[in-house]
Amino acid sequence: MAFQTFRRNLRISPWLMLALLLLAGCQPTVYLMPTPVAIQGGRIDPFVHNPNLERSNRIRIFYATNRQPAEGEAGYGNVPDERLHLGEAELKIGDRQTLWEQLYATSTRKKRDRRWPLRLVDVRESAAYPADLPPETLSPALRRFFRQLNAAIEASQHRELTIYIHGANNNFYRGAAQAAQFQHFTGHNAVLMLFAWPSAASLLRYGTDVEQAAVSAPVLSRLLRLLARHTRARHISIIAYSAGAMVSSPALRMLREAESGLSDKALYRKLRLGEIYYAAPDVDFRGFLHDLARYQEIGCNVTLTVNLNDYVLGMARGFHGSSRAGAPDVEELNEEETRWLLDASSRTSFDILDVGDSPIPGLGSAHDFWYHNPWVSTDVLIQLLYHARPALRGLEEQPLEGGGQVWHFPSDYPARAVAAVEHLEQIGHYDCDQR
Repeated sequence: MAFQTFRRNLRISPWLMLALLLLAGCQPTVYLMPTPVAIQGGRIDPFVHNPNLERSNRIRIFYATNRQPAEGEAGYGNVPDERLHLGEAELKIGDRQTLWEQLYATSTRKKRDRRWPLRLVDVRESAAYPADLPPETLSPALRRFFRQLNAAIEASQHRELTIYIHGANNNFYRGAAQAAQFQHFTGHNAVLMLFAWPSAASLLRYGTDVEQAAVSAPVLSRLLRLLARHTRARHISIIAYSAGAMVSSPALRMLREAESGLSDKALYRKLRLGEIYYAAPDVDFRGFLHDLARYQEIGCNVTLTVNLNDYVLGMARGFHGSSRAGAPDVEELNEEETRWLLDASSRTSFDILDVGDSPIPGLGSAHDFWYHNPWVSTDVLIQLLYHARPALRGLEEQPLEGGGQVWHFPSDYPARAVAAVEHLEQIGHYDCDQR
């Protein structure tokens, strides 16, 4: 496929836009995502590999947020705060009568007899981190929080920490539920932390979200330094979904610029950044590439997922007047930028996944494909749990004209994914330090 085919070809239906606007103020219930395809049928069962599995419909995640606490309700509101709040959130899948056996059965099959809601049960703030406190200084409350976080990391299978950064139009509950359902399908083997930046939780206030994402980028940069200094995680990975990329991309650039005296390898060892996964990123395409050029080599791997038919990114392009990284238009790039992108895509530390040009059933114009499509969610799980490169995960390489490459899902991906997991289990946990 020619690289020039990466251009916008989306046309938004006026009826679709009207429906989205009517839903703009809604924050609907999050239901358990479809079972990842490799887990369907039980041949791959992440739950049996967790010796510390609590056979319960409860899920606990950690969180960090620069939202102000909300009075009279669990969680946090949409007003920004200068302080960084850290703690744990507990969610449940189903209701109080749900038994583990029922949840396990529905989590390992393709078809379900009903939808399974995720509900926020409890939010327990452990500490607040003032904006002017240096990362080496911890209050007694912060020390207790990191003891709890490190205990969870030590008890996990791979001793990894993954930070999930939600998109626009999200309240605290929705971000927590999206993170929790992903943790569930790791077999509760992963340790997830939600970074809940102060989205206004309304499509009609998307402009406010753009502003708050920019304000939250240095907060995330500070959090990553804090986690690198005070946790024992082998790696700290990031999943940035949609407008979450407006937070993570500049935050990672800021990290690199703040440590300009260190080599890439030295900074990688200091920060221990793992996978940096951009799921349908709603961030300016050229700005994303300029940021990426600064920080690309300080993590294990950077993954960019592309779907040119993504209807949400089509609307975001109309708002910003430029294409988004998750639906890029290379005609916006000059010759030097194009050459850099082609060269970068052929390196081992940056992968482009063209999900929209892959034969993935039911993908269409979806924006939430990273967790709602069973093929793509399987690939995310394999990458985050094993730090495996695309070929080892069962994907196929497609060379680009002029050099470079993109990766696709082949038509027999489900069988390849199962074989990939079985192989990765045999050779052991892949260490991205070997890249």
